[in-house]
Amino acid sequence: MQLYDSFGPNPRAMRMFLAEKRITIPSKNVDLMAAENRKPPYTDRNPGGQLPALELDNGKCIGETVAIWEYLEEKHPVPALIGTTAEERAETRQWQRRIELLITEHLYNGFRYAEGAQLFKDRMRILPEASAGLKAIVQDKLKWLDQLLEGKEYIAGNRFTVADIILYCALDFGGSVNQKIDPSLKNVNAWFKRVESRPSAKSSLHPESAQTGMRG
Repeated sequence: MQLYDSFGPNPRAMRMFLAEKRITIPSKNVDLMAAENRKPPYTDRNPGGQLPALELDNGKCIGETVAIWEYLEEKHPVPALIGTTAEERAETRQWQRRIELLITEHLYNGFRYAEGAQLFKDRMRILPEASAGLKAIVQDKLKWLDQLLEGKEYIAGNRFTVADIILYCALDFGGSVNQKIDPSLKNVNAWFKRVESRPSAKSSLHPESAQTGMRG
């Protein structure tokens, strides 16, 4: 297998998952700034053009982060980051969907349409007029999540899951692009510090992050 890697929150989430699982996969860095991920030969393997991607030994390529995690969890079930039972897996997937649809996608697009506009304007349709609203939605949903985290160690209760990885990497990235966590959200901030203290949070940082000014 080979992992296609880069800087940015989603590749970082992939590295954090692998660190938690104690899995080592040979990796190849893809030059995101040069849009290497948006043209052949990369798009021949992964037509979606996003990162990360996992090329299997048989040549097939999985190009969605959560799909890669599902594959690897089946191959390496311990420690479980999705779940060990049908109920646990359903709960994790429920929270993964909520986190992505309600928070992280809005955070990323809020960045792409504003601070990241120069980088993304030739790669996708950007909507600068939507940026402020998307960022406001992120803050609204973090307030919603703050209440739900009361008395919980992690998003799915006492289990550390992929939902925590997704949100942590997004919010850490957000802090570097003018989307910081509201200090008044005591539960979200306490949760963030708990995740930040995990060894995988530090080991998953990409060397290019310091050069770009973006955590990833």
